[in-house]
Amino acid sequence: MTRIESYIKELGNAQDLKTFLLKNSNLPGPRGNLELMQAFIEIGTEKDFIPLLDYTPDKAPVNSLEEFLAFCGTVGLGKLITMGHYKYFDKLREKASDPRWRTREAVAWALQLIGKKDFGLLVKNIEPCIMGNNLEKRAVAAGLCEPALIKNNQNSTIVIEIIDRITRLSIINKNSKSEEFQALRKGLGYCWSVAIAANPAKGKPVFEQLLTINDPDVRWIIKENLKKNRLLKMAPEWVAYIQKKIT
Repeated sequence: MTRIESYIKELGNAQDLKTFLLKNSNLPGPRGNLELMQAFIEIGTEKDFIPLLDYTPDKAPVNSLEEFLAFCGTVGLGKLITMGHYKYFDKLREKASDPRWRTREAVAWALQLIGKKDFGLLVKNIEPCIMGNNLEKRAVAAGLCEPALIKNNQNSTIVIEIIDRITRLSIINKNSKSEEFQALRKGLGYCWSVAIAANPAKGKPVFEQLLTINDPDVRWIIKENLKKNRLLKMAPEWVAYIQKKIT
């Protein structure tokens, strides 16, 4: 029995789900209990998820026990959307700009849940975030650049085109020192490598076109992706070629 399966059984026997989540959250600490979250998403329903969204930053600050509840509720929105509750796309977009990094990560988890169930549905509904603020863009990039979503060339091609758009949009009227832009830049600093590894034939030439952009943050994004082991192992000669181009 896996840890997730074990937690599913324990949650099924729990008298109060919220109390069980709090007790086993692993917070405060560097890593919340992701296996417990996944088990809760598996067995939870709308009546379980939505009340947890009330744990806003003032009620559940970063690294508090209650932050785990907000995290789980946000991921739960993804499950609800896969069940046809499309109205929650707007709430998910709102949560992408939450000041707590765990809640923002929960949005990426939720997007991945949707994409695994219906990739077309996900792509159809993320345009507002692509054109939204930097944290919304970051959520899309982190959500889409998940290996399980881009195993086939059709999906990976779409994702490469989207993160290319996001990269180019990110430098328009940017404030490089803002926390929001820095979060997006950090995300793009690894997302490209995931997408390229999934579809080198499409990803490498699109990535190379970023070399034509005279912008220090784009250059940083390029350099960061070239450091990733997935690219170094897959295409060492190509990585060396791009590194020479950007030095």
